[in-house]
Amino acid sequence: MTTRRFTQVDVFTDTPLLGNPLAVVHDAEGLSDAQMAGFARWTNLSETTFLLPPKSADAHYRVRIFTPGGELPFAGHPTLGSCHAWLEAGGGWPHAPQEIVQECGVGLIPIRRNGKHMSFAAPALRARDATEAELAPVVKALGVGRDAVTASQWLDNGPVWLGLLLDAASTVLALTPDHAALKTLSKVGVIAPRPSGAETQFEVRAFAASIGVPEDPVTGSLNASLAQWLIAKGIAPSTYLASQGAQLGRQGRVHLERIGEQVWVGGQSVTCVRGEVTF
Repeated sequence: MTTRRFTQVDVFTDTPLLGNPLAVVHDAEGLSDAQMAGFARWTNLSETTFLLPPKSADAHYRVRIFTPGGELPFAGHPTLGSCHAWLEAGGGWPHAPQEIVQECGVGLIPIRRNGKHMSFAAPALRARDATEAELAPVVKALGVGRDAVTASQWLDNGPVWLGLLLDAASTVLALTPDHAALKTLSKVGVIAPRPSGAETQFEVRAFAASIGVPEDPVTGSLNASLAQWLIAKGIAPSTYLASQGAQLGRQGRVHLERIGEQVWVGGQSVTCVRGEVTF
């Protein structure tokens, strides 16, 4: 058995316990797929990551990302949280490069650093319209009227989400989904504009019972694909701030910005737990 460093990071917040927690196992080379999957089930967080030496000469490190239900090719809050943990454990905040490259299942992900704030380049989006037949069971499981859904789109930037634009932030916050029904359907992300003058411009919730996460507190990959969709359609401005996690007692803040054709997704992270884990 081998002891490895362990970090638990709260992502998309600068205040512990108000973001989305991420478990990070350092120096994970030699762990089997079964060991990684088993540890992710044990932590029971939305994601657990394992830091490995890169295979690409262009990357600083490689990460594998697991939910309680299996492995993901990419996810947003694990990208920022893993980079935070990697920097803290040896990358070195003062001397680290301003752009760090993470290797993961979808390829190389650039991460920009501005002090403690980091942002990742959203992977390319594949999207298509959702049909009424696809929408009907999801809308029923969410417990919302069909007229509250003003637009919809299948969003794929590694993880696949059914994105729904709802009529108001109050509708998003009032949702009480049937998670048992959603477990047999797709992952669903909902978003709606917040009232003028509010701190954030959009309210987001993410339901992923199909991969063992009934509701994710703050979701980088979903916010990335929602921004790619809504900015391109002119529904959202090129720069905005989204809030997520209120119904779970969190105050996640996700910064979205499109520069040219590239959407960047950012926020802060804070370490909550440092220790060791033995496999």
